[in-house]
This record gives sequence, C-alpha cells and structure tokens, in this order.
Amino acid sequence: MSETTHDAGVAVSATPSPDDGLSRRELAAKYGLTVSGARPGLFEYARQLWGRRHFILAFSRAKLTAQYSQAKLGQVWQVATPLLNAAVYYFIFGKLLGTDRGMGQDVFIPFLVTGVFVFTFTQSSVMSGVRAISGNLGLVRALHFPRASLPISFALQQLQQLLFSMIVLVVIACAFGSYPSLSWLLIVPILALQFLFNMGLALIMARAGSKTPDLAQLMPFVMRTWMYASGVMFSIPTMLADKNVAPWVTDVLQWNPAAVYMDLMRFALIDGYDRGNLPHHVWFIALGWALVVAVGGFIYFWKAEERYGRG
Repeated sequence: MSETTHDAGVAVSATPSPDDGLSRRELAAKYGLTVSGARPGLFEYARQLWGRRHFILAFSRAKLTAQYSQAKLGQVWQVATPLLNAAVYYFIFGKLLGTDRGMGQDVFIPFLVTGVFVFTFTQSSVMSGVRAISGNLGLVRALHFPRASLPISFALQQLQQLLFSMIVLVVIACAFGSYPSLSWLLIVPILALQFLFNMGLALIMARAGSKTPDLAQLMPFVMRTWMYASGVMFSIPTMLADKNVAPWVTDVLQWNPAAVYMDLMRFALIDGYDRGNLPHHVWFIALGWALVVAVGGFIYFWKAEERYGRG
C-alpha cells in the first residue's frame, strides 16, 4: 500500500515496500531470521556442545575444587567420605548381619569398598544432575550456551572424584591380596561405560529437576532403595541362593545397571571374585545400559532446551 505525504502543499506518493502484505513467518524466512533462544537441531546441538568441551572440563574442575574448600581437610574428604560409609556398612552388614557369608575377609572388604565407591559415583551424578539447572539459574539466564554442558560437567566432576578414590581402592585391594594383573586393564572400559550411563541419568534428572525442584528432596530415598537392591553390601546370588525366590528375580537384580558396573569392577580388581558371580552376557548388558541411557538422556534433555531458565 502506498502512502501519501504533503510537503509544502505538494502531494507525494511513497514507493510501495516489497514486504507489504508478508506475514511475520514469511518475513523471517525471507531474511533468515530465527527466534531468539530457539532449540537447534540435534546434530547442531551436539556440535555446539563439542565446541564447549573446554568450558565443561574447566567447570567440572572448578566445582570439584570448590566442593570441600570450606573444610579444613579439603580434598581428603573426597576419599574419606566413601571410606567412612564403607566402614559403617562393614560393621552393620558384615559383622552384625553376616552378609559376608561365602567370602573371606580378604574378598569381602575389597568387595564392599568397591561397591560403595562405584555406587557413590552413580549416586552423586544423579543427585548433582537434579540440581544442574535449578541450582544454576543465574548462569543459565545470563549466558547463551548448550544447557547440557551443566549436567555433563557434573557427571565429569564425579568421575574425577572417583579417580581419586580409585587410588585408595587399589591400595585396599593390594592389602588384601589382589595384586595388579591383566584384568585391571578392564577398569578403563568399565569406567567409560559407567560414565556414559551416569551422564545420561544426569541429563534426564536435570530436565526433571528443572521443572520439579522438590525432586531433589525425594531422590535420596530413591537412591537409598536402589543401593539396597544393587548388592552394594552383599552378593546378590549368594544372598538369594537359600531363599524361596524365582530365578528371574535374581536375574533382574543382577541386570540392574548399578549392580552390573559394580560386579564388573569387582571382577577386574578382586582375585577371588570370578566369572561365576557375573550374570550371563554382562558386557553386552553394560554396553546396552550405557548407550540407551546416554543417547536417550541426551535426546530427552535436548527436546526441552529452549525452556530451561524460563518461568
């Protein structure tokens, strides 16, 4: 539509705009405009995330350093906390309840400590994932970056903490007669698979926790139940051997991902923990859990990318 203006009493007709009559969507398409904060495609999102890899690593290291900065013993608590938990479980379950049956002390103590350390890795990843978005709203609202960087960095932080704990775990294994062997090389793929699994869980819990902050109060009870069902303090097949339970119950408990990664780590580290304690096709189960949860968690988190930090 042309417009008419008057200058010194002379009528002048304005030139019609070529954009007259176009809708907002058509204008955006014509000039390559996009909605601010719109979710990128899945592969583009993954590319952006890879571009932030240095930020993810630096953020995880900073969080790890700051975690115990107010404590006098500082980073010592990274190892002391799971060790104290293991000591309590040993007294209650090993001595009072006798869950060490079928194992000598040279097997049960490294068995228990390995279970506590490995499960704590998953537990801490889940708990930090729940608060990854809701606990960092200032950062989320102030800067533009792939939000998946936060739960991934928290899972990476817990991996670094576990690596410190592994030093103590190796010392304990050697003290009870399990010396370095070729099976110890399995520790690397085991940790890689568990990290992928934990990362996927952290992504899932980050999205859930961003909309339901009260989930952080519920998760400790869920994680405690999961711990008791995963054989942290006892061998699942040994404990259920004299119980009147269907064989599929034992299978389901052993296929539980937390139990799978714990049993694989025990098999790698402890000489007296042989293949007979592992479920059939355990490596395929471990790989399946890692891939399904990591890929599924990544897609699930990505689908809500544009909603984080709003409302």
